[in-house]
Amino acid sequence: MSALPDVEEQQATDVVVEAARPWVTIVWNDPVNLMSYVSYVFQSYFGYDERKAKKLMLQVHQEGRSAVSSGSREKMEIDVQAMHSFGLWATMQQEDAS
Repeated sequence: MSALPDVEEQQATDVVVEAARPWVTIVWNDPVNLMSYVSYVFQSYFGYDERKAKKLMLQVHQEGRSAVSSGSREKMEIDVQAMHSFGLWATMQQEDAS
């Protein structure tokens, strides 16, 4: 009898761990939208207060991107589409495992 899990058990565990990582919506800097507008979008769509919206907007402006929301893949797809409807450049990815 082996004390090590078989290959199928290990692969199943790896898939569960991968699926448990949340997804994030990333807003990217662009040459079109004003910083005040980006802050407005973060406040109106996500419900962030002025301070948090400004912090995220500055991160977008200075670092080129900011993770503005996290959750399930389905929710992030909705958030990305909403950012597009506001004219912002946005993508989604699985959160880094760190």
